[in-house]
Amino acid sequence: MIEVRDLWKAFGVTQAVAGVSFAAQDGQITGLLGPNGAGKTTTLRMLYTLMRPDRGRIRVDGIDAASAPMEVRRRLGVLPDARGLYKRLSARENIEYFARLQGMNKEQAAARCTALLRTLQMEALAERRTEGFSQGERVKTAIARALVHDPRNVVLDEPANGLDVMANRGLREVLRSLRAEGRCVLISTHIMQEVVALCDHIVIIAFGRVVADGTPEALREQSQQHNLEDAFMKIIGAAALDGAP
Repeated sequence: MIEVRDLWKAFGVTQAVAGVSFAAQDGQITGLLGPNGAGKTTTLRMLYTLMRPDRGRIRVDGIDAASAPMEVRRRLGVLPDARGLYKRLSARENIEYFARLQGMNKEQAAARCTALLRTLQMEALAERRTEGFSQGERVKTAIARALVHDPRNVVLDEPANGLDVMANRGLREVLRSLRAEGRCVLISTHIMQEVVALCDHIVIIAFGRVVADGTPEALREQSQQHNLEDAFMKIIGAAALDGAP
């Protein structure tokens, strides 16, 4: 479970995040939605301890991220907005390297890597250097790397960007299997089809703050809209009229 309480973060005079609070439950896929510049990526960077909040608290499985960041990192599988692959290593080597960093032995790392390559339909890419990979190939490698240590909590920033239809279907199957195993899955996305297909709970961020939080059905009812995209647009519009900067 991931809990975020009253997070604030400013960059100079720009208030990027202004009191964000939400919870992502075990056994659910939680979607973090918002327009560009809303504060989603900054919130996620604080969550996986890449940045320190100016104030507020983050807990992962009850562990405080400020006082025990290494323990929190062990409990998270993260796909960051910057994929950060080692270009001179193959896809397999990238994935196995991160497995070893997570404390897995050579045999465990190899077995887990092979399973993920198969699940994400990456066998043909396994021995190729990642330098020259397409966007979709880089994303698939980074997703496998995030999942290699079998984390209880998974945080994915725009996971479907650049994926083809088959790879995207494979990703959906992986995320659904993680949910079925009782894991906590948090995804940031702007692709509404992904939200409709996957998310049990939605948190909408705009202007650095949470403007809606609930199930897809609750958000449609709240906005009096029949589809989720129209509900999202109405909620964002109401937030702008409500005095956001």
